[in-house]
Amino acid sequence: MVSITSLWLPILLSAVIVFFVSSIIHMVLPFHRNDWRRLSNEDAVLEALRRFNIAPGDYLAPRPATPQAMKDPEFQAKMKAGPVLVMTVRAGGAPSMGRSLGLWFAYAVVVGIFAAYIAGRALAPGTRYPEVFRFAGCTAFVGYSLALLQNSIWYWRNWGATLRSVIDGLLYGLLTGGTFGWLWPR
Repeated sequence: MVSITSLWLPILLSAVIVFFVSSIIHMVLPFHRNDWRRLSNEDAVLEALRRFNIAPGDYLAPRPATPQAMKDPEFQAKMKAGPVLVMTVRAGGAPSMGRSLGLWFAYAVVVGIFAAYIAGRALAPGTRYPEVFRFAGCTAFVGYSLALLQNSIWYWRNWGATLRSVIDGLLYGLLTGGTFGWLWPR
């Protein structure tokens, strides 16, 4: 068994590596450029929505008031007529990249902590690189990727965008596993 405190360096270094690689993937490479579609009539749609003064939050429309209301012919007619919306509304203004980047780095540290916990409980000091890589990398992949599939299953998120993010998570898992394997206590 290896304590989490003795794994602070691979936890932090893997978070830094994932942070920089994800920045390259999202800001330099074209891999995610088509994850979001642009409305052909964006200005008109935004102007129409502004009139409603929708509070920031997550919305589903049409949304039944109760599970039983899903059987109501009026609700079914709304669903059939479309459009059906799953949307997140933010307050106006420039996004806070500092806040988002800080939260992303903290998330990478949390994934590293879980990778350290699982690998540390399963493996002894001196374990060979491939074994450490397998435990830490698989745990990190799960932390970065598997919950993303729910967004396409339940909220109709574009499968292509979801799968590209899962591929990102695989890369982050491999980098985390590699960092842990490299820095595993001897």
